[in-house]
Amino acid sequence: MNEYMLIFRNQKPEADKTPSAEQMQAVMKHWQTWIGGLAKQGKYSGTNRLLSEGKTVKPNKVVSDGPFMEAKEMVGGYVICKARSIDEAVELAQSCPNLQYGGNVEIRPVMVIDYDTGSEKFLQEIVQA
Repeated sequence: MNEYMLIFRNQKPEADKTPSAEQMQAVMKHWQTWIGGLAKQGKYSGTNRLLSEGKTVKPNKVVSDGPFMEAKEMVGGYVICKARSIDEAVELAQSCPNLQYGGNVEIRPVMVIDYDTGSEKFLQEIVQA
């Protein structure tokens, strides 16, 4: 079984359109139900939500505040799922709550790196690269 990252993109929220506590609770319930369904099928590997603050590092040691983009979309989080093919991962993404709220889901295969990053061999290869 392969792993795929489902990347959740949404429109940047407008400052004056903050959802109510009840609305946020309903949204979270949708997400919990969807992720729980993936877990019950043995298709869930992990997830995290990405917060809006951060830094961006660019060439020549340029560091800017925030993960800001020119576009109106932002990445809000991701799920790592297990699927036999990218088509099956697409099928899993079809029921993602992000689609109900105007967002979209980008699906990317994950390349597994079979190194023990704590091993001496791995560290030597990195230093020699």
